[in-house]
Amino acid sequence: MNSPSARTRRLLTFGPALAGLALAAGCSASSTTSASAPATSSAPATSSAPATSSAPTTAPASSGASASSTPAAAGSSCSSQNLRAGKGTSEGAAGSVYQVITFTNLGSKPCTLFGYPGVSLAAGSPLAQVGAAADRQTGETPVTVTLAPQGVASTTLRIVDALNFPTAKCNPTKTTAIKIFPPGQTAALFLSYATTGCSDSATHLLTIAAVVSGSGGGQ
Repeated sequence: MNSPSARTRRLLTFGPALAGLALAAGCSASSTTSASAPATSSAPATSSAPATSSAPTTAPASSGASASSTPAAAGSSCSSQNLRAGKGTSEGAAGSVYQVITFTNLGSKPCTLFGYPGVSLAAGSPLAQVGAAADRQTGETPVTVTLAPQGVASTTLRIVDALNFPTAKCNPTKTTAIKIFPPGQTAALFLSYATTGCSDSATHLLTIAAVVSGSGGGQ
């Protein structure tokens, strides 16, 4: 009568096993939770804050564009009526003469010159072009030159001796002036200058350099 019933015996037999399963399940849930925690710790690595630090690198580009436009903004293009042409230094070498031509700003405001003037020899009355206009000096990078009132810019004209060419082709002609169109201008300046040119327009005696700052002439 006092012996345990069959149901009681079953509970006593499987109770420890059920407790063990419950403990195992609790450990499994705990380990799953702790395993997923490191995944959330990766959030700082994907933070977008460092990416915004690249913004300052774009500042030099915009400021560089502004700086490159500054010389042109200093004044409008120098007009022929506000410029005086003059003769600078002159040197002879290897059958050529290198004549510096200066430009002085006679205006009351700054102005700019950029590139190559149009140059030719001239003679007669009124003065008219003789022969071919000057070719541009190659291998140069023109720069914008800003002239303050009474400021000076310059260029160098190379004049090859006309006697270096066959007389029948060159048709040597005495000239009395240099005809000059400042860069971007259609009104000519004349500079007194006696030499011999070629009236043949296919014979090129002249080469002109780009305008530079100061009175030393281009290269």
